[in-house]
Amino acid sequence: MSHLTSRRGLLFGTAAVSAGALLTACTSNETDDGKAAANERPAADDKPGKHVTIGFAGPQADHGWLNAINDNAKSRAKKYADVSLEITEGSNDTAQQIGQIETLINKNVDVLVVLPADGKALTQVGLKAMRAGIPVVNLDRIFNSAQAYRCWIGGDNYGMGLNAGRYIGEKLKDKPDARVVELAGLDNLELTKQRTQGFDDALKNYPNIKKVARQAAEFTVESGQSKMAQLLQAQSKFDALWNHDDDQGVGALRAIQQAGRNDFLMVGGAGALAAFQAIKQDDGVLKATVLYPPTMAASAIDLARALGQGKGVGGLAEFEIPASITLYSAVVDKTNVDQYMSTGFR
Repeated sequence: MSHLTSRRGLLFGTAAVSAGALLTACTSNETDDGKAAANERPAADDKPGKHVTIGFAGPQADHGWLNAINDNAKSRAKKYADVSLEITEGSNDTAQQIGQIETLINKNVDVLVVLPADGKALTQVGLKAMRAGIPVVNLDRIFNSAQAYRCWIGGDNYGMGLNAGRYIGEKLKDKPDARVVELAGLDNLELTKQRTQGFDDALKNYPNIKKVARQAAEFTVESGQSKMAQLLQAQSKFDALWNHDDDQGVGALRAIQQAGRNDFLMVGGAGALAAFQAIKQDDGVLKATVLYPPTMAASAIDLARALGQGKGVGGLAEFEIPASITLYSAVVDKTNVDQYMSTGFR
């Protein structure tokens, strides 16, 4: 079976035959009667195997979290002697990113890892790669069609809001008529709506708590400072703040310090190193942050390597890697911050 044929067979087998069965048919992991032995299916590990060239395409790293995505992908690829990483410059221009991905397709990379600047706009190029027999690991911002990727891995935006709301709820559950405010991200992004929805749903479990204000910012330090200043001016008293993003949180904290306010607790979002350090120091309003881990890019490299080598995931019985992996949005506060410090992004 040729390299291209085997890849196309894996990606586009008939509905009646699972991808796992197709891949097994292309390996030697069979018993004498031709049936696959599940316990012989290799799982991905650190031992060198078949060489895999991974193409990585992401948006422009104009934000601390996006820069951490690139760093995680590069450092993870270097861990493996059997992996070569073809990484694009990154762009927020969808046409330019499509061109970069098409270049990787033309180079016939073994697997693609794509964090699209716009999932909807890049769906067609994901489909093009899959039709060319190149498995796509769709990172974070999801394509419009499940046929445009083999596996999706990303954060849980709804879960971020839910866990932020639960943390604040537990801190304020015994306080009568508690008031909270929300500093959101860009309101035109679906992820922002999901984070707010999760937060609101969590607060429904605490009838003593009322959200009295919400202000959208732009995921930047400058917008965080200006929008937080507006919130502080409009709300003379509240008990907790949830800020969607630790980058804009740097600006929010500046505004809070300039206003001389320390009468509430603050929960951040994403997992920046500066936030972890402030939480550990514990001398300000920031008491916790809810993770949206950029380590997902390192995991995407692991998944791409496993796909390229025709292996499953260690610890799982299935032949194939999952179709989707949603990461957990853990809450980091002073009780566990040391555990996460090494994952903080700048």
